[in-house]
Amino acid sequence: MADIKNTLTVIMAQPRGFCAGVDRAIEIVERALKLYGPPVYVRHEIVHNKWVVKDLRAKGVIFVGEVNEIPDGAITVFSAHGISEKVENSARLRELPVIDATCPLVTKVHREAQRYENEGREIILIGHEGHPEVEGTSGRVKQGVLLVQNVEDVPLLEVKDPEKLAYVTQTTLSVDDTKDIITALKQRFPAIAGPELRDICYATQNRQNAVRNLANQVDLLLVVGSANSSNSNRLRDLSEEMGTKAYLIDDAQNLNPEWFDSIASVGITAGASAPEHLVQGVVNAVGKIRSIEVKNMDGEAENTRFKLPAEVNEPILRPKRAAS
Repeated sequence: MADIKNTLTVIMAQPRGFCAGVDRAIEIVERALKLYGPPVYVRHEIVHNKWVVKDLRAKGVIFVGEVNEIPDGAITVFSAHGISEKVENSARLRELPVIDATCPLVTKVHREAQRYENEGREIILIGHEGHPEVEGTSGRVKQGVLLVQNVEDVPLLEVKDPEKLAYVTQTTLSVDDTKDIITALKQRFPAIAGPELRDICYATQNRQNAVRNLANQVDLLLVVGSANSSNSNRLRDLSEEMGTKAYLIDDAQNLNPEWFDSIASVGITAGASAPEHLVQGVVNAVGKIRSIEVKNMDGEAENTRFKLPAEVNEPILRPKRAAS
């Protein structure tokens, strides 16, 4: 055991925190507030982080569960997780002025699923039941999807034609999360089609790679992220699978000083929807518990930047505000 009087080494994961899709979604909402003024309505949480949601709510964003909760003429933003065609059509029928903040990588999955369906293939979706992205992708194909959550689901699949199948994946799953499922699918259905590995979300894979590297270097791992964030939970689970204790925390207030009693090193990372100021708050709080030395690990540099929709570059929407 380490002597608690010694300096605690804090190693910062690289990359960590916001990905390009999250950056884009939050910037879309911020710009919409400036261009059109509050309130701006967002269907579901714009990203899965309670502090991001709280901050935007304070600025005039109203988060709703469904489109029918949005007043006529109100500026409407769809979250980064994507939506079904039914939701999109519902907004269109009401002529709501819509700004779509769906991550471009999620949109790519939607298009892949539609392309496979147009080829006459039945779609298998690898993902987590109930996740907004899974619901959105499921609702982008006419015949729906067959959901597979783990390898054990594969033998239970009942398909119409094993020669006419294709799979797509939830973007918050990495290559490593899906590889065993994909292998099982290909073994059972040799003719199945699927996207190339390069179509997997880069941010999910990079953050998991960083945790694999970091977990081998530290006694404890802290993952900054909300409990409803799929990719944040996976980072915690991955560290645990590698034998390194890990905690998923919203912010510095969730720290327990006893965690640091008998360790020499701690790693800190953050899910793709967790802001960096929360990470720095955790570092500062750990520094009040123990004397610390902060180091940054080497990792994949991310320079991806997604184009913003035209609706937030200039006020081209002409919303018909509801009568007061």
